[in-house]
Amino acid sequence: MSHTTSSSIRLTSLSPGAGCACKLPQASLEQLMGSFNGHQSGGPLPGLLVGLAEGDDAAVIRIGQGQALILTTDFFTPIVDDPYDWGRIAAANALSDVYAMGGKPVVALNLAAWPGDDLPLSMLAGVMSGAAATAAAAGCAVVGGHTISDPVPKYGMAVLGMADPARLLTIDRAMPGDELVLTKPVGTGVVVTALKRGAADQAAVDEAVACMVTLNDVAAEVAVSMGVRAATDVTGFGLLGHLRRMARASGVAAEIDADRVPLLPEARELAATGHVPGGTRANIDFLQPWVTMSVAVDEEVAVLLHDAQTSGGLLLAVRDETDDVVAKLQDRGVAAAVIGQIVEGEPGTIDVRAGV
Repeated sequence: MSHTTSSSIRLTSLSPGAGCACKLPQASLEQLMGSFNGHQSGGPLPGLLVGLAEGDDAAVIRIGQGQALILTTDFFTPIVDDPYDWGRIAAANALSDVYAMGGKPVVALNLAAWPGDDLPLSMLAGVMSGAAATAAAAGCAVVGGHTISDPVPKYGMAVLGMADPARLLTIDRAMPGDELVLTKPVGTGVVVTALKRGAADQAAVDEAVACMVTLNDVAAEVAVSMGVRAATDVTGFGLLGHLRRMARASGVAAEIDADRVPLLPEARELAATGHVPGGTRANIDFLQPWVTMSVAVDEEVAVLLHDAQTSGGLLLAVRDETDDVVAKLQDRGVAAAVIGQIVEGEPGTIDVRAGV
């Protein structure tokens, strides 16, 4: 069901890049972060457990015995044309960083940039309404926010969550022998790019939207309950880009079986017909020195492994009882799949195979 307030306005036509594909390329971001020499500004912060130096999904601050705050923010340009669905997706994406750390979101603030003279405020109200619905489903209160005038619409959230500091999920604790479990299919980047170009089948768009609005709450809850310690979520840097960050932070390498990575319906066909976002192409270029791609991997699948995702799943490095972890996830409706493993090797390198 569409919630769009003006059918003549296509939100995706107002954006140079859709969703997390509009992020700065990894090369630019790493150069920027390198200028801080791995230290947060403002001096040392007592209780800081995860900060700029770790390069993780969110900052974490211990505030007491058994309590830690998780702080994060995320926002992006329109990814779909329906304002309500854009808000739902943007909220799920912003909340995901809290889940990726093993926490639960508590409060959020709206962040919006809007061309008030060109787009009706009723559309922005639709965006915020969709976001509020997703936040409510997560048990997270939306308590205010900030808006500015901007020719390109943007929306997201700043989120505060809570976690047990002894049970955090972080990117730097993957170990050789861990199996890699992915909790959502990939391919949102190519599907929404096709949507932006007017070339996407509605069924494929509906599947992608359903995937993006799904919270990672169950995946995080199961991971924490099963003792998983290393995780990240898959967003703009693609599956391989986020796996590289995890492997490099952990001082390990990784292997992926391309045939076992779940794909969204029609994503492969859309990649084959050239509906590849700029963010995905930037990921492919950046990751070349770290990724060894077997010639047996189909070209379209290779693209999708780099595809810039929005509100993607969690990537878990599971040390023990992988079958039990996957079974518990699947029993609760999470499309989890074992897609590879952590191995010894040059930190951050990834070997992608087919038919393993």
